[in-house]
Amino acid sequence: MNDHNFSPRVGLAYSIGNDRPLVIRGGWGVFYPRIPQLYLSTIATQNGINSTNLFLDNMNFYGRQIFPTFPNPLVACEPSASVCAPTSSAVAHLSSDISAFAPNFEAPRVQQASLTLEREVANRIAVGVSLLHVHGENLIRARDVNLPPPTDVTYPVFDESGFSQVGTYDVPTFSTWQMTRSLTCPFPPCINPLARPVAQLGAINQFESVATSDYNAATVSVHRRMTRGLYFRLAYTWAKALDNGQDALVAGRPVTVQNSYSTASERGPSVTDQRNRIAFSWIAAPRPFGREHDFLGKLFDDWKLAGVMTYGSGRPLDARVSGDPNQDDNSTNDRLPGYTRNAFQGPDYATTDLRITRRLRLKRLKLSAERLSLMRAPRDNQRVTITDDGFQNMAGQFTKLSKTL
Repeated sequence: MNDHNFSPRVGLAYSIGNDRPLVIRGGWGVFYPRIPQLYLSTIATQNGINSTNLFLDNMNFYGRQIFPTFPNPLVACEPSASVCAPTSSAVAHLSSDISAFAPNFEAPRVQQASLTLEREVANRIAVGVSLLHVHGENLIRARDVNLPPPTDVTYPVFDESGFSQVGTYDVPTFSTWQMTRSLTCPFPPCINPLARPVAQLGAINQFESVATSDYNAATVSVHRRMTRGLYFRLAYTWAKALDNGQDALVAGRPVTVQNSYSTASERGPSVTDQRNRIAFSWIAAPRPFGREHDFLGKLFDDWKLAGVMTYGSGRPLDARVSGDPNQDDNSTNDRLPGYTRNAFQGPDYATTDLRITRRLRLKRLKLSAERLSLMRAPRDNQRVTITDDGFQNMAGQFTKLSKTL
C-alpha cells in the first residue's frame, strides 16, 4: 500500500451578471478512503490458526464413518474446558478459511468532479442544474484463490413434474463428476467433493484492489427560500452507476465473485444504481392572523405543515440460483447462466410523508404528529432481498416476488 498518496483538489465559484446573476460552481478532486476496520478484523480472525471448521456429510462414505449418532456427541468436553480438542478421526476433516490482502494491494482511489449552474428566476425562487461524475479504482473485491480451474458442465433442467426435460443448464464447475460406482458414489453419476489445490485449507479469500466503478448523474432543481411562511424544493435526478463487484465484505463474510478465473461477468449495474428519482419537499407556516387578532393568532398562527414526496425507478436485481451449481463451496454467488451481475430491474416505488407541528407557549414545548407513507393504501411497495450479498436490506430496495424453477 502506498504511504504517499497524492490528493490534489481544486474548486471554483463565479457569477455572471449583476441583477440575479448566474452562479457557476465546480470542483474536482482525488480522494483515498480509509480501509474499513471490518477487513482488518476479518484478516486477524480468519488467519488459519484461531479457528477451524468441521463439515460432515452423512451421504459421504468417509464422513458417515465418524458421523455422530444421537445421543452420543462427536466430541465430549468438560463445561469448564478452555480448549476442546477434536478426536483423531475428525482431524482429517478439519479445514480453515483464510482471508488476506493481495500482495500488491493498494488503497482505493476516487476521482470526483462536479459542476453546478444556478440562477434566481423570480423573487426567492432559483433554478439549478448539477452534473456529477465519480470514478473509483483500486476498489476492494474478494476472490477465492484456493480453487482448481473450472470445467464446463451441462445439467439437465426438468419441469415441475420432474420427468420432462425442458432445457439444459451450462455452468463452469470447480468439481468433477464420477460416472462409476464406488463407496463414495453408490449411485452414479455423482458430483465429487471439491478438491482444493491446498487440501488442508478451505476458502482463501484474497482481497484485491482491482474493482472499478463509475457514477454519472444530472440533477435539475427548483427551490424557493423560506419567505412568507412557505418553502419548497423540487428536484429530478437521472443517474447511472456501474461497477464490477466492489464491497467485498458484508457482515463479516466475504462476497466472492462467481468465477475466480473469469471476472468479466461481474461488470454491471451497482447495487445502488437508480436511474430516475423525483423528490418534492415543502414547509408551510401560515400566519393568517396578525397582531391585531391576538387571540386568533395564538390559536392558528403557530402551526407548521411539512411534507416529502419521492418517486424512484426500480433498483437492480441479480438473478440468483440456489444449490451452488458451480460447486465452489459458496452458495451465495451463483447466477442464472448468460446474465451478468444485476442484469434485471425491479419495479418503481413512491412514498409520501406528512408532518404537522404545533408550537405551544409552555416552556418552549412543541407538539408534533407525523404520518409516514401516505401512499401505502393506493400503492403497494414490495421489499425483498436484492443486495449483492443476498442479505436483506430495507433501505428502499423493491422488487416483485421471485419465480422458482
